Amino acid sequence: MGRAFEFRKARKMKRWSKMAKTFTRIGKDIVIAVKDGGPNPDTNSRLRQVMQNAKSANMPKDNVLRAIKKANDKDTLNYEEMSLEGYAENGIAIFVDCATNNNNRTVADVRSYFNKCGGNLGTNGSLEFIFNRKGVFTIKRDNITVNFDDFEMELIDSGLEELEKDNDQVNIYCDFKDFNSMQVKIESLGIQIENSELQRIPNSVKKVNAEQAISVLKLLDLLEENDDVQQVFHNMELTEEILNLMEKENSL
Repeated sequence: MGRAFEFRKARKMKRWSKMAKTFTRIGKDIVIAVKDGGPNPDTNSRLRQVMQNAKSANMPKDNVLRAIKKANDKDTLNYEEMSLEGYAENGIAIFVDCATNNNNRTVADVRSYFNKCGGNLGTNGSLEFIFNRKGVFTIKRDNITVNFDDFEMELIDSGLEELEKDNDQVNIYCDFKDFNSMQVKIESLGIQIENSELQRIPNSVKKVNAEQAISVLKLLDLLEENDDVQQVFHNMELTEEILNLMEKENSL
């Protein structure tokens, strides 16, 4: 999962390259969190998660506080979370997580992207068997001040499924049902979370060549540029050939 995860993250950072666009998406997350659990981060774990991500994205604290205050206003429109599923060309499965105040607009836009790139939008639930929903936490290695073996054992008790580490950071994976308990456990150990989110990890990947991948990458770009789209996941195998193609695209 390591390198694939990093490239998904890299693609998201490219999509969020403009600061205003980044803050808009985080603002949506704040509205959803506040409407769901209130404006107090001490009692609203989802809001704490969003605030952590906002800090990681260098969103000014004043912007975050204004967004929370605005979200707490009963007249502020809420965003509905919805997922759309379909296949790109060559049978690549794509899962699209959205936050929208207009379902019809979002569905129409996403359907048009699939059609334009030779794919087709499916019915809800049609791809559930391909993806596992996981909680993913990223922590800077230097922030883990406790014994690492003890730290790992503590996380196992809270639902740890996989832990990846390198010289700079640690990625922690758990089942989505354990997301809140894992967040609370990490916080209780006094360790700062850099980023946390729910990911859809494919059970298996499908291999295509670079030429076949072009239309898939085009579809991913269209989806990620849409303001209603929060995250996009796929089961295309990221071979060296395709990774090089993505690197070239990212350098343009």
